[in-house]
Amino acid sequence: MTRQPHDQFAKEYLEELLTSLGKVETSKDVKSEVREIDVWFVPTTSSSSESSELGLLAKMAVTSCLFEPYRNAPNEVEIRSCLLKLYSVHGDLFRQAKREKRFISEAELPCLWILTPTCSEKILDGFGAKATEEWGKGVYFLPGLLKAAIVAINQLPITEDTLWLRVLGKGKTQTQAVEELVKLSAENDKKNYLLEILASWRKNIEVKDHVSDEERELIMSLSPAYLKQREEWRQEGLQEGRQEGRQEGRQEGRQEGRQEGRQEGRQEGRQEGRQEGLRLIVVSLLTARFGNLDEELSAIVTPIMELSLTERTELLLQLSNLSREELLARFRVD
Repeated sequence: MTRQPHDQFAKEYLEELLTSLGKVETSKDVKSEVREIDVWFVPTTSSSSESSELGLLAKMAVTSCLFEPYRNAPNEVEIRSCLLKLYSVHGDLFRQAKREKRFISEAELPCLWILTPTCSEKILDGFGAKATEEWGKGVYFLPGLLKAAIVAINQLPITEDTLWLRVLGKGKTQTQAVEELVKLSAENDKKNYLLEILASWRKNIEVKDHVSDEERELIMSLSPAYLKQREEWRQEGLQEGRQEGRQEGRQEGRQEGRQEGRQEGRQEGRQEGRQEGLRLIVVSLLTARFGNLDEELSAIVTPIMELSLTERTELLLQLSNLSREELLARFRVD
């Protein structure tokens, strides 16, 4: 399985969680070569309530840092590449400080968090990564001046503090975390949007032409979030339908009118719920393929939704092979 679908999900997921604590940039370019930092974070708040809610993730985000989430465990070369990104950023910061004729301290330099579903003893030993009593099991720090750590998500304790990171895991670790997320209180502000992100990730995988065994397992892991989100969309549609139905029924002033109004209202509500769900899927797929949507790409969302089911499915399956120009030309967007 390629990293692309997971990358898009992980970036959206971490951005949503970390926005309340500071400034978040995803897919940030590193000037020295064509490299991207998955998530670049700079704290701007010290809210104790937000920190308490995000647990271990908030503890990691106390200072400026880079997050590099992996769907599959990174090898030695990939970890070195992450370190190279970190030190390229350090170099940029030193050069900026020199231009501004100011001193930059070691504490101001960002650190690196490599988030991996698993990590072998060979990798940990090779990079000299060690666990500490303060951070507990699953968090391994490279020698101090390297300013980097590897987080083995499957080794994290199963607690509320680690939930947000365990969602980024794999297999049983992720399945359990998703189930915990679904069970969170409806009053949790982050829950609903995160469920939308997870549901969209599942749909991105489902519409692929060829689904691997690993991807089928992932679909099953994400199913509780998808089903929960679909039910919420359905309930929203039903609620709107009932309200419209009651209003129309009262205006008619007859029992028959009320019944007819409710039925029509429910149907309209369900349809609106389905349309909103479809819009989320189309936007998610376009974003995964082309990045943040500009005005031109946003303009073709509705035309794509208006295609027949066969045409729309065929288009979405071919999306990875279409260039931006080819897609816009199909809908005659100038």
